[in-house]
Amino acid sequence: MLPLEHKILFFLFALVAGLYGLWGFYRLYLRIKRGAPASEVRWNQMGSRLWYSVKTSLTQERTFRGRPWVSALHSLIFYGFVYYLLVNVVDGLEGFIPFHIYSDSFLGATYNLLADVLSFLVLVGVVSLVVRRLFHPSKRDFRFTEKTLLHPRVKNNFIKRDSLIVSSFIFFHVGSRILGNAAKMVEEARDLGRYDAFQPISSALGSALFSGLSEGAIQGWRIFGFWGALGSVLAFLAYFPYTKHIHIFMAPINYALKRPVGSGVLPPMKGLEEAMEAEEPRLGAEKLEDLEWPRLLDAYACIQCNRCQDVCPANATGKALSPAALEINKRMELNDLTSGGQSGVLLGGPSTLGFAAQGLAAPAGAPHPSPFVLRPTAFESGASTAHPLLEFAINEESVWACTTCGACMQVCPVQDEQMLDIIDIRRHQVMVAGEFPPQLQTAFRGMERASNPWGISRDKRMEWAEGLKVPTIDENPEPDVIYWVGCAASYDPGAQKVSRAFVQLLDKAGVNYAVLGKKEACTGDSARRAGNEFLYQQLAAENVETLNSVRPKLIVATCPHCMNAIGHEYKQLGGHYQTIHHTEYLETLVAAGKLPLAQLQEHVTYHDPCYLGRHNGVYDAPRQLITQMAGQVLELERSREGSFCCGAGGAQFWKEEEEGRERVSDNRFREIQARLDGAAQAVTEYEETGKVVAVGCPFCKSMMNSTPEKAKHDDIVVKDVAELMLESVQRATGEWVAPTAAPDSTLEDSPQPTVPNAETPMARTGAAPSVGLGDDVVGTTSADVLNAQPGSPVGNADTQPEPQAAAPSPLTSSSADSSPRKAWKPGGAASSQQPAANEEAAPAPARKSWKPKGSGDDVSAAPVAEAATVQSPAASEGAAPARKAWKPKGGDDVSPAPIAPEVQAEAPAQRKAWKPKASADTQTAEATSESSVTVASPVPETTAPAGERKKWAPKAAPSPTPEAAPVEASAPTEPTPATGERKKWAPKAAANVAPTESPAAPVEVVTVTAEPAAPAPTERPKWQPRPKAEAAPQPPADAAPITEHVQLDRVGENLLEEGTQATSEPGSGGRKKWQPKKKD
Repeated sequence: MLPLEHKILFFLFALVAGLYGLWGFYRLYLRIKRGAPASEVRWNQMGSRLWYSVKTSLTQERTFRGRPWVSALHSLIFYGFVYYLLVNVVDGLEGFIPFHIYSDSFLGATYNLLADVLSFLVLVGVVSLVVRRLFHPSKRDFRFTEKTLLHPRVKNNFIKRDSLIVSSFIFFHVGSRILGNAAKMVEEARDLGRYDAFQPISSALGSALFSGLSEGAIQGWRIFGFWGALGSVLAFLAYFPYTKHIHIFMAPINYALKRPVGSGVLPPMKGLEEAMEAEEPRLGAEKLEDLEWPRLLDAYACIQCNRCQDVCPANATGKALSPAALEINKRMELNDLTSGGQSGVLLGGPSTLGFAAQGLAAPAGAPHPSPFVLRPTAFESGASTAHPLLEFAINEESVWACTTCGACMQVCPVQDEQMLDIIDIRRHQVMVAGEFPPQLQTAFRGMERASNPWGISRDKRMEWAEGLKVPTIDENPEPDVIYWVGCAASYDPGAQKVSRAFVQLLDKAGVNYAVLGKKEACTGDSARRAGNEFLYQQLAAENVETLNSVRPKLIVATCPHCMNAIGHEYKQLGGHYQTIHHTEYLETLVAAGKLPLAQLQEHVTYHDPCYLGRHNGVYDAPRQLITQMAGQVLELERSREGSFCCGAGGAQFWKEEEEGRERVSDNRFREIQARLDGAAQAVTEYEETGKVVAVGCPFCKSMMNSTPEKAKHDDIVVKDVAELMLESVQRATGEWVAPTAAPDSTLEDSPQPTVPNAETPMARTGAAPSVGLGDDVVGTTSADVLNAQPGSPVGNADTQPEPQAAAPSPLTSSSADSSPRKAWKPGGAASSQQPAANEEAAPAPARKSWKPKGSGDDVSAAPVAEAATVQSPAASEGAAPARKAWKPKGGDDVSPAPIAPEVQAEAPAQRKAWKPKASADTQTAEATSESSVTVASPVPETTAPAGERKKWAPKAAPSPTPEAAPVEASAPTEPTPATGERKKWAPKAAANVAPTESPAAPVEVVTVTAEPAAPAPTERPKWQPRPKAEAAPQPPADAAPITEHVQLDRVGENLLEEGTQATSEPGSGGRKKWQPKKKD
């Protein structure tokens, strides 16, 4: 027991320190309260919420999901401090009243044993974690890349210093208690004649250090132990709310107030229309106070362990995004806003925030978090911050690199919601600032006008089912199952194979089903993940109205994104439907004996789609089916909850990736390749066993098929589970017809592309806001090491991604690339003028087609003309390749048409009139215009131009497509050079009357160095390759293939209402994509 004077001093000290500690926690509450109101209920079912919080906190089960040894050391400290809540109370009572717990009872012995052992284990955990932080290789757990935006305090190694301060406090606190207790053991041993066997560590230490000391010295050590243990706790209370270790209190609160829905459901935005009509709309998150208050709570719950960074696919492939840096930057800025110099903070003056906005390190004299400010700061009182989140928390490049895979939220030990911060920032950027990647504009316009991101007419939504008897809801108004086809399975050739396979399986099982047909619209998933909530709600409202009128018993979707939106997010708009994935439904059909399966002689691995597995928890159904068909699933190292994203989510499918070492899809495919190769080499029948990667998402299939890494491997086929199952069922029933020829491999030996990734339309700034920092902050990260695959590029600084697929060309000249983007306007149909290039430039080299050898999803490229002499105003040096237009007819092979050889003529050759595609035996040549240009008749289908898409032929083996002779154009007058012609878009079921083109006005034949003449209003100039900026005219290089790729428009330059294809001058960005007319 303490002497009287010590009791008085300790009481006064405890009172002052306690008040400061309470004031710090109150200010913490004020800062969190500054966030926007939560859009979801967080206070309901408090009983179950509290139980979940206690259970999760005490079991540490989320912490043990990764880094097992580190988690074990962390648990020693956690459990020790949980027990110390009781130990400190008991020690405090012993100092003021005659109170003591002896080990002569079971409870007393248990208490003393746990206190003694846990004290020692806490010290072991603290020392071990400090050593781990300070030395290699574990230092990489706490590093960031040079491209990641970091707060000045992070750059100045504040996290490391804070950890050392807190670790020192823990060591001193627990060490003081052990020393005081050791002196106590010596004192008791002198009274009882023996040491306490239930406190072995304290007894051994006391015997070694204090056995020869006097009574006064021993009493002095006991007083030191009391003040050191309990006094340090009280002193630390004032600093505690500003340290990273506040998570020990905030994490349980975060558990208790977690979202009531899964990670795949985004928070609703209510009152959107009213906000859009406001003079200064506030949508999404621009500043800290715009984030919902649970997001600010996330910043204080964050452990700063960087586990979310380790699993982030963007960060793992060298992008700037770091979910951990986002939360840490928020925490640092919130703490800075509590400094006494609030005027400077809020106005961007000489404060830490001001320096953060300028990207500078805060000097030593800058304001910093102070627990001694006895009044709320301006921010805590309601004043707005001066700088947006994009200036200190996360940069724009990182915002658009997120794939919304949810890996960060799934792995976070304290259940932070990093992905939702990014979505809120995107909402502001799209709907208020109008700043977003220009390629997304085409997808937005397509969804707005044609109800699909491809922008293809809604009338063609059922062309995928040609040749099959697929009932619509009008034909079968009382189905047991509504099959939601989705946009991808309706328009994308590769995904069409999935929808066709699935309906054939439904027919074989005798299922009473129907599709919505033309009544089906895009679910709006991509628009919502891209931040365009207004467009999403328009599309979702239409679908909810349709589905409510149909009243479906069960909805089955082949697209996990559609399944997630309809089954979970439509509830926010009044749509409550039972929705499952097609693999789940097929599993029930197999279990019921309606679909017999035969064994497939193939090695099959399975890629878990993020929106099927991580967001919706469907892991077993596809694996059960694959196991029954192939014997086993070759599991990938990153699978199930730890699956690695394909790179398509979060609207990434509609834009190019941000700058990094490699594509996300490449990284994933390298893992798949290594796994299948390893399995194939283990069997003797290697040459006879195929290698298949099964997927459950059309976007995953497209990404795996089109990733550049797949072009290097012709032995892997990407198939949906439904495609594999159809083959298995057909083999079981004797209906299977083996393919008679291998897939086309005409370009398997084509050279690698030479166009650098820096010429893609995404801004390749090479920005490295954290370059030059010490290796404690910046360097090789755990994400780099854990996600490296065989063949993956290494290094972070000064690296560019591997060459990507052919990039969409911007619609403006290179000199206008920096022009401000226009805000997206819902319902608008703005037309834009295209500036003509007036400078000479050499043509940009063409990209190679990424064409897999062993898959049906082939994409081939056309050869480029060796030389050309321009004949039109838009001409430039070098002939342009003529590519076949994309036709949604079922096959995945998209190949270019041959290039027309040069012919001399006086008048320019005119394009052939558009005509619906006819059968191979009825195709004839037609005159194209009054200029009487004759075109050779196409040959029959057996000698069709290379790569021409064939009709759907169910149960028939695919046949190779040989190359055809080039089509020559001639004119009755003096010859003139001509470039290869691009065939018009030809839908499967087109009208019999073909529109004709107006004759083009004759123009003067010029060379590439001449000033182009202005075209007539009705003339369609021919497409010319995009030149490199400010390059002198050069002879055209050798022929190089280019990739058939979706052409994307720059923001605000929409051509959806134009009925003709637009062209551009050399250097202006290339051909604009054809867009269907808006329906009246």
